[in-house]
Amino acid sequence: MNEVTEMTESTDTLCVDDVDDLFPHNWILHHPMYLRMQSLDVEDGAQVHAAFLVYMDLTEVRHWKDVSSLKCPELQVVLLEGREKEGAPMQSILPLPVHQYLNHKSVRTVLGRGFPVLLCVVASDSTLVYQRMTDGFVTPDPPAGQIQDHGRRQHRKRHQQH
Repeated sequence: MNEVTEMTESTDTLCVDDVDDLFPHNWILHHPMYLRMQSLDVEDGAQVHAAFLVYMDLTEVRHWKDVSSLKCPELQVVLLEGREKEGAPMQSILPLPVHQYLNHKSVRTVLGRGFPVLLCVVASDSTLVYQRMTDGFVTPDPPAGQIQDHGRRQHRKRHQQH
């Protein structure tokens, strides 16, 4: 095994012989879930990368449970499935790079799986935007609490310029 670090007796300073061994710049390519996603034989490498970024966000940042990946053969994409918390219903997540188009047939295919669906658009700077998708229109919940007009509105006549 190659020695990565050594301690100097005089200063007890940590010296790194090869930084790439300690912090490889391409760690994503070696991650077990990324390798699993690649083995699904999805042709669009950008979509696989997007799926991995969404996977990392769901598992490491949002702490979702039971997150797994699978191939959607009709769309040739990697889908994710998971639960927001323990005991919550399973959801499908469709990760898409920002440049990839989404049509009605694609939406119907994912919605037809029977799980609630989250669309996650992944920007080139790795920004993630989630949008819940439903089968049909969903009316929003009414605002919580009482709505009061505090009289702050100013009613002004528009002055016409001549």
